[in-house]
Amino acid sequence: MNPVLVVMGPTGVGKSHLALELAQELGGEVINADSRQVYRYMDTGTGKPSPQDRALVPHHLLDIVDPDQEFSLALFQPLAYQAIEGVFKRMKLPILVGGTGQYVWGVVEGWQVPRVPPDSAFRQEMEERVRMEGIGSLYDELRALDPDVASRIDPRNIRRAIRALELARAGVKGREKRPPPYRFLIIGLTAPRGELYARIDKRVDDMIGRGWVEEVKGLLARGYSPSLPALSSVGYREIMGYLRGQLGLPQAVQRIKFATHRFARRQSAWFRLDDPRISWLEARGGEVERAFALVKEALEVR
Repeated sequence: MNPVLVVMGPTGVGKSHLALELAQELGGEVINADSRQVYRYMDTGTGKPSPQDRALVPHHLLDIVDPDQEFSLALFQPLAYQAIEGVFKRMKLPILVGGTGQYVWGVVEGWQVPRVPPDSAFRQEMEERVRMEGIGSLYDELRALDPDVASRIDPRNIRRAIRALELARAGVKGREKRPPPYRFLIIGLTAPRGELYARIDKRVDDMIGRGWVEEVKGLLARGYSPSLPALSSVGYREIMGYLRGQLGLPQAVQRIKFATHRFARRQSAWFRLDDPRISWLEARGGEVERAFALVKEALEVR
């Protein structure tokens, strides 16, 4: 089976840099698996590869929808498979890279995404229920209807909990998988928690220095509503609080750092250190060489 390289791990650990280096070494093309980098005009705050990096190696599934367009695994998965096939046709190595566990595993494991259309009236009703009763009652109903799915959803992620309940009420339970005909070589990049937090904090400071506030101003100037799901991403909502005068910039930056730390911890539920499918490398220097050796060995063993 044709090989697909996957580079996964928490935010800020250095996945994009590693994928870029491997693509140059191995003759690969990068396929984005980050749920926020698909949006146009959201470059700095999503850590999107720079124009210079994108000129070095072809990148796919970046800037494919506007911030006010809905996007989900159901849309991402077929696009990812299409991109992988295109890379194969060019006789290159597909490199799937990102920290959105749902997108990564949805492609690797071949999740059969339910085709239940969104019900806006139901979602508004559930959002009102959460406002009146809290997320607990909604999550309890989900747990009663589909405990397996409920166990994998962060109760604080209201949108995902509502969608899961929408599916459960429609009779869609569990998750059917049909693995695609590829041989996945999965590299996980990790770092000790304290070091990862330091990396995240430096990254946030760099993003602010490179114009993240101006990017958010530009999104608002284009008429995009702060209530859009795309703009609920970590960092964007805090900067909007600053622009509305609710926070000082230092306070907003500190909140972004803490929220990103929490987000990185939640990602560990998707990328487990004890998962035998993942070859873990610590981001401490030399990971490019170690990853190259792993991939070269895996490609030679057929």
